Amino acid sequence: MAERILIVEDEPKLAELLRDYLLREGYDVFLLERGDAVEDWVRAHGADLVLLDLMLPGRGGIEVCKALRGFSDAAIIMVTARVEEVDRLLGLALGADDYICKPYSPREVVARVKAVLRRTRPVETGAPAQLLLDEPALKASVAGRELGLTAVEFQLLKILASSPGRIYSRDQLMDAMYRDERVVSDRTVDSHVKKLRRKIAEVLPERELIHSVYGVGYKYEWPADPMPDDPGVR
Repeated sequence: MAERILIVEDEPKLAELLRDYLLREGYDVFLLERGDAVEDWVRAHGADLVLLDLMLPGRGGIEVCKALRGFSDAAIIMVTARVEEVDRLLGLALGADDYICKPYSPREVVARVKAVLRRTRPVETGAPAQLLLDEPALKASVAGRELGLTAVEFQLLKILASSPGRIYSRDQLMDAMYRDERVVSDRTVDSHVKKLRRKIAEVLPERELIHSVYGVGYKYEWPADPMPDDPGVR
């Protein structure tokens, strides 16, 4: 079954152009012009990915994104013509998987859509597990080897790995790690990330799973296996 993409864009010509490019790639594509129509549409029809413009009639893209994250696991790519909004979008960590700035080429959008869908596509049954989390025991293992995490480190890895590729702000990570509302600093999160990275590196010395996003926070991504002739492999 073809993956379903919803384009939410109030410029009809632009929306139709993107639709044509995505249809050529084999996706099922649908269009909406108003933000206040998105939630009901996704609840009724479902979507694998939503291309969501920031400035929409009826309901803004930020509010729509928040609403979708409350019930849908569809990937979300935010689209904005206001470059100054980019830091705000990332800083809010709304749950969007990527963002694109206007003006853009349709080919760039297609490439970003493919990349996000690859990253967020569920792993097929029977695929070998790369990261295993045993929540009752607060244990995590990578490539079959236990990491030996503290309870706080386990919670940190759990929230990051729950949405690969999603950027989490330090505030969001603190809320997930410390549910007793204690006051901790950004440096506390950074310290736990450093320790977690060190423990992962002991098991996978040539792979980086937790990535820093400058000025925003952190994200988790499992790296693709390098090709045998990759000059970066040592």
